[in-house]
Amino acid sequence: MERPARIHHLALRVGDPERSLRFYGGVLGLAEARRFDEGGRVRSIWMSVGDAVLMLEREIKGPGAGSGSGHVLVFAVADLAAWESRLAAAGVAIADRTAATLYISDPDGHRVGLSVFPLGA
Repeated sequence: MERPARIHHLALRVGDPERSLRFYGGVLGLAEARRFDEGGRVRSIWMSVGDAVLMLEREIKGPGAGSGSGHVLVFAVADLAAWESRLAAAGVAIADRTAATLYISDPDGHRVGLSVFPLGA
């Protein structure tokens, strides 16, 4: 039986896609892949994350809570100390940490992790 092989995309509802682009593109260094406009304003911005996509969406289709997020988006990184320095230089506070993961918040309060934990172990 075939199993899912990788993350395809993650969509996050954000208040301002351009503000979130400055965080995910500027602070975390992800590249913008596409953007969509609607009614004269940005509806969504898609960011490349390896072979997956992070979609920063003004509205997410389908039923669900009207606001907020109970999710965490975690990116694999090679060196936590280097990321601590990069985040400090960008003025981004570390909200929590474990031995393998730093947790921060994006501009809309989504919890974001940067982890060196080996998933294959």
